[in-house]
Amino acid sequence: MYEKTFPNKRFKHTINFLEKHIPTSKSILDLGVVNPFSEIMTQHGYAVENTQGEDLDRDTQNITNSKADVVTAFEIFEHLLSPFTVLQSIKADKLVASVPLKLWFSSAYRSKTDMLDRHYHEFEDWQFDWLLEKAGWKIIDRQKWTNPTKKLGIRPILRWFTPRYYIVYAERV
Repeated sequence: MYEKTFPNKRFKHTINFLEKHIPTSKSILDLGVVNPFSEIMTQHGYAVENTQGEDLDRDTQNITNSKADVVTAFEIFEHLLSPFTVLQSIKADKLVASVPLKLWFSSAYRSKTDMLDRHYHEFEDWQFDWLLEKAGWKIIDRQKWTNPTKKLGIRPILRWFTPRYYIVYAERV
């Protein structure tokens, strides 16, 4: 996934936000397979368990059976057809989740080689808030950040000041 680039800025913002809200004494279920960021969480002292790569639109058993105190979902919900179902199936009472924001100057992301690496949803912040609230979550804190690149062009310039990522800390209502 990160053959040519590594999202250092996104990972730095994400771990700082997680540490602000979740103590290392809390166990975490991270939605998605083991990945570089789940390893970063472990290096920062978190006990992390991951889902196994199952299609979460069809199979939420690992989520409903989890005894974790917190669920994390970093850049997962945009790939699901029904994130509402997944959000409702979470038994933990704390959630830290992030999504890439819809960019008005760019079409939805779609890998031509990996069927799983596609965005079904391109969220605006208010849409993600509404989804969480409707699924029974109250947003306690939120943050956005940009993702500038060192490329030339109109899109790269716009990425210097257009927020690209949105992260929230929410608790079950």
